[in-house]
Amino acid sequence: MSTNPKIIALDIELPDRESLPEDLQKLFAVCETKLGLIPNVLAAYSHEPEQLRTFSRFYNEIMFAKTGLEPLEREMIAVVVSSINHCYYCLTAHGQAVRQYSEDPILGEQMVMNYRAAGLSDRHIAMLDFAVKLTKDSSEIVENDRQQLRDAGFDEKQIWDIANVAAFYNMTNRVAAAVDMQPNCEYHSKNREPSAQ
Repeated sequence: MSTNPKIIALDIELPDRESLPEDLQKLFAVCETKLGLIPNVLAAYSHEPEQLRTFSRFYNEIMFAKTGLEPLEREMIAVVVSSINHCYYCLTAHGQAVRQYSEDPILGEQMVMNYRAAGLSDRHIAMLDFAVKLTKDSSEIVENDRQQLRDAGFDEKQIWDIANVAAFYNMTNRVAAAVDMQPNCEYHSKNREPSAQ
């Protein structure tokens, strides 16, 4: 797999795709079919196959669960948490996903800069306020914070999902920052045109 431009700053040799175990070759083939690329985060994990399997499974469980939050809501949390943490990789990748799910070519950038200026619903503001507090001051979360989510219309399962998505991106942001992980260039140009209504 190409490491030019370099995916991570660490001098770790990433394996050729053909040398990966068969299940991981299939994972990368699915990514190419569905996304048109192999996300650099997966390429970066490929030097430790079991970590790649675990990361991929956990990501899919967090981001594509069939209950709880909608996919766009999960991506909105990813962007806002990554904005607080200044994670270039996740802001680029998940900003694109916000554009895709919302069919709005500027919403991702609005949320990167200031989600409160993005014209979001009160429900989504409450969700993102909680994710921000969890990111900045997790020890300060109290029952009143959870109650504010209930008052905004979230049920207990959705509150669980908000917490898990926010916590997951706090972890990935820190790994990406530590190794200077670079996003795929393709993310920058995707979903920039307004959808045809």
